[in-house]
Amino acid sequence: MYKGLRVAVVVPAYNEADNLPRTLATIPDYVDHVLVVDDGSADGTAQVAVSHARPGVEVLRHLQNRGVGAAVATGYQRAIALDSDVAVVMAGDGQMDPADLPTLLQPIVDGQADYVKGNRFANREVWRTMPRLRLLGNITLSLLTRLTAGYPRLFDSQCGFTAATRQALLRLDLDGLFPRYGYPNDLLARLWVGGARVLDVPVRTIYGSAWRSGISLTTAIYPVLFVVLRALPWRLWARRRRRDKRVIDPCTSE
Repeated sequence: MYKGLRVAVVVPAYNEADNLPRTLATIPDYVDHVLVVDDGSADGTAQVAVSHARPGVEVLRHLQNRGVGAAVATGYQRAIALDSDVAVVMAGDGQMDPADLPTLLQPIVDGQADYVKGNRFANREVWRTMPRLRLLGNITLSLLTRLTAGYPRLFDSQCGFTAATRQALLRLDLDGLFPRYGYPNDLLARLWVGGARVLDVPVRTIYGSAWRSGISLTTAIYPVLFVVLRALPWRLWARRRRRDKRVIDPCTSE
């Protein structure tokens, strides 16, 4: 528990058997639940998670690979079922620094935000350590997401290191969340429709010497671009539909 909040950490993992032990070992003791979502891995990721000695670890399995967005949604749904106050997402590859967890959680403790996301670009180190092609892609997608998702002051839309309140998650259609790499962009648009307060905080990214990105143009950039470009008309339509439903709903009419 962190300052009165029950905290669940969702760890989406696809073929992360080598990196997962280090990731789990660094999660602080104040985290109540660690929900590893094995997204159809073929390398023993689930077995590694099950055998880990850290208290509170639970393994959720997708029998087939469904995508990181689907894995996050599964973790969120389990966190809600466990009555967690906050659900944090930390990737299984060990790139997210657990020392930044209090930075993500404190705005929620203070009642300033419903959803807090990391901004790697607030840390000067990332301009030197992030691979150039990935740097360019992240900047481009972040600028587009600013225009389409409804949060013009946010940056680093692709950062998956986030903390969401239970109340914010309950207002979302998690089953409808985009299942693959574009899920953070889709999630921001859905949060805007639900009226969530979203805040950026600086976080650090850890790139090991053997790190290699599994993101390519066809598997990530195209799908994310699709999600970003559909966000503006979708969220405006969804917000209007929700408003119209409140107007005609006899249960809410006087």
